[in-house]
Amino acid sequence: MKIVLNGEAREVPGSPTVADLLESLAIDARLVAVEVDRRVVKRDRYVETRHSDGAEVESVAFVGGGSRATRP
Repeated sequence: MKIVLNGEAREVPGSPTVADLLESLAIDARLVAVEVDRRVVKRDRYVETRHSDGAEVESVAFVGGGSRATRP
């Protein structure tokens, strides 16, 4: 399946959940906010929210002084 993650096209296996995607990228789910197709995904829904083909996913990590897009 193809998704766009933080503006970059990516190929991901199967139909991963938000939690699966973060885990595969070694991103701590407790430290990021995720948006799928311009909708914020609540952290407690990461394990059940799946991406569709072509989904636009944004993952933002919070850091001292602001935030930044996560990069695997």
